[in-house]
Parts: sequence; structure tokens; C-alpha cells
Amino acid sequence: MYPRAAAEGFHVVLTNDGRQMQRPREVAAIAASGLHRIEYPHKHPGLLGMGIAIATVAAGLPSALALLAEAGGPRLITLKGVDPTPASRLRVTDPAVNLPKFWPTSP
Repeated sequence: MYPRAAAEGFHVVLTNDGRQMQRPREVAAIAASGLHRIEYPHKHPGLLGMGIAIATVAAGLPSALALLAEAGGPRLITLKGVDPTPASRLRVTDPAVNLPKFWPTSP
């Protein structure tokens, strides 16, 4: 995949294959291609996992690409995953308990 991507003019490969860098032949192909490699974690299954993966890429990719634009050679980047716990991702307000400003008090 990497040699073909390089031959077709790509500069960066984005992958969620975290084990790829543990396989000697793949590491050799990545190194030989001269391409940048960006990895994002994908540890959670289902819709939650998809949401975390999308959020991780959306949050980290612009900074990674800006860094790569200045790089003098191939770089390996791992995007840090967003925290999937509800407490870190959500703020829930119950208007019956904590009345928001301008919330109507009667119908």
C-alpha cells in the first residue's frame, strides 16, 4: 500500500492499524516509501468507537498536517484519543433542579 500511495503522489497515510508498526515488513515498506504516517487510536467498539475515532481525527489532523508541512523528512504521528467518558464529553443540566437563565418558569 505505501509504495503505491507514494507512486501515486500521496504524502500522508492515515490509519487506525496500531499493530502495523510491530510488523517488520510493513515498517520497512513505510520507511522505504518516504511517506508520513498518521495513526489514530480506535479502542472502543460500535457507535461510541466510531465517534471517538472521528473526534480524534477531526481534532488532531489539522495540527498534524501543519507540522508535516514543515517536516524535512518522513514523520510518524500518533493522534491522542479524546476521553470517551461521559463526564468529560457531556454537561447535563436538569432545568427542574438548576434553572438556566431565561428558562421559562411556567408554561
